[in-house]
Amino acid sequence: MEDQKPVEIWEMIRMVATTRIIMPKTQVRLSTGRTEMSREGQAMCFFAGANSIFARDKLLTIPNPDVNEDMALFKQLGLNPQKAFKSFY
Repeated sequence: MEDQKPVEIWEMIRMVATTRIIMPKTQVRLSTGRTEMSREGQAMCFFAGANSIFARDKLLTIPNPDVNEDMALFKQLGLNPQKAFKSFY
């Protein structure tokens, strides 16, 4: 996958919206690659139906955006974060 060109933001937004329509009760999570997306791109994904992110320092080996950046974006967009899911194990 490393030699593949990045997914265009409008394609990502369409994927999020399609997933939301097809599976309305599922968690549509933005994860690896958010550091490559603009704030506007992330905002459009949330408005298209994304309702979950991975937070904290790293997702496996890829860094995530700083938690304070995420909180500032949520505040700017008028989104209220929920508590993290707890593991069932």
